[in-house]
Amino acid sequence: MTDKSLRPFFISQDADGQFRLTVREVHYNSQNYPIVTGTLQDESFPTAAMARKWARDHFNAQPGQYTTG
Repeated sequence: MTDKSLRPFFISQDADGQFRLTVREVHYNSQNYPIVTGTLQDESFPTAAMARKWARDHFNAQPGQYTTG
């Protein structure tokens, strides 16, 4: 089970003004310490809303699973 406070979809804006989506996975080691792996997706989007839609279509993302930075 993953920590609900760590949202699995991170949307950020790059230097060119495009929005990028990082998919994060959390695994726990034997001491129950979270190990987070983030994978930046190849696609870029003109708006954060388009990035969220793409995450819904490709990863079955649900409302509340996104964070921005």
